[in-house]
Amino acid sequence: MNATETKTFVASFLGWTLDAFDFFLVIVVVPHIAADFKMGVAAFATAITLTLAMRPVGALIFGWFADRYGRRVPLMVDIGLYSAIELATAFAPNFTVFLILRAIFGIAMGGEWGLGSALAMEALPANRRGLFSGMLQQGYAVGNLLAGQALVFLFPVIGWRGMFVVGALPALLILFIRSNVPESEVWKAGHAERLALCGDVLLAALKRHWPLFLYGMLFMATLNFMSHGTQDPYATFLTKQHGFSSRVTGNLTSFAALGAIAGGIFFGWLSQRFGRRNTIVVCAILGALVIPLWALSSTVAMLALGGFAMQFAVQGAWGVVPAHLNEIAPGLARGTYPGFVYQLGNLIASGTLQIIALLAVTRFAFPGGAPNYGKAMAVVVAIAFLATIIATLTGRLITPENRHEAFS
Repeated sequence: MNATETKTFVASFLGWTLDAFDFFLVIVVVPHIAADFKMGVAAFATAITLTLAMRPVGALIFGWFADRYGRRVPLMVDIGLYSAIELATAFAPNFTVFLILRAIFGIAMGGEWGLGSALAMEALPANRRGLFSGMLQQGYAVGNLLAGQALVFLFPVIGWRGMFVVGALPALLILFIRSNVPESEVWKAGHAERLALCGDVLLAALKRHWPLFLYGMLFMATLNFMSHGTQDPYATFLTKQHGFSSRVTGNLTSFAALGAIAGGIFFGWLSQRFGRRNTIVVCAILGALVIPLWALSSTVAMLALGGFAMQFAVQGAWGVVPAHLNEIAPGLARGTYPGFVYQLGNLIASGTLQIIALLAVTRFAFPGGAPNYGKAMAVVVAIAFLATIIATLTGRLITPENRHEAFS
């Protein structure tokens, strides 16, 4: 990559990494925040559900601005917003205020991915999109890893509120983008046509390509059930079911994130040669085979191996997503389509943690009544893998992959 491409990719990667870090700061301390607010885990999971449910709103708002006014400035505004909300979360006096702040954070989180992925993918030549798609998406896993290490090293010292103060640091990335990242040349080339549509870029794209939007939403719902089903309940599973300390839980979460990073980069690269959809299907099959090791093991060593292998497969599939969604997106709505369908899928899957938590204490509880998170996770994720395979293969009937095509 040349210097401009490198800076653009780094900015997009860091934006998604730090966004994910701020999101996972809640995930890794769910039992602790719930205890402070004197709530059960299932009730507190409403905050996670609300964050995920609000992400389509952010994708739509920031995506519209990105297609109308460019990728760069909306990305800076978005990063500033989620950083400010993260800082405010540290001072939430009660659960109601916490919920409101996490809803606004969801709007900002929903905007970031579409902006960053469009900016990065449009800056790269077609033959490099697979590898760098995998690298870009693993900003999510790197954020998870950083949150796990924050749980290990920061939580015992500054508590969960102090961790959210640290979560405001991504705002510094705005300075880097302002100084080093140019506007997308692909966006500038199509700007005149967007102006001719009088700003109704999204409506025009929806009218012309509504089956593609509907398919993208359902396809991303299956992937989000797969992702959130394997990640969101994981720290609670380790803490509540196995009784691990914050240090052990944080290290196991971070080790799983290393598997995610490796899988995303490897399968993203592989998809350039063997196809986006073929790669996603292979990853879903591998993930299904790993379920017993991941959810039903009892020792730290086996849980570590299962966590690594599961995220290697799950985020291997996700490593294909930034390139794939941008490649099948209508050209004039590339700033909106990938992020919007991604976050609509998130909306559908937003209750994953609540579903698993409720199943753990009802349908799959141990004989003594203790929650069985492992079994609940295994059942939900198995269904998600099957749905992902079906949805991915159905995509062949909707649109070609376009992985070798230049963007316009």
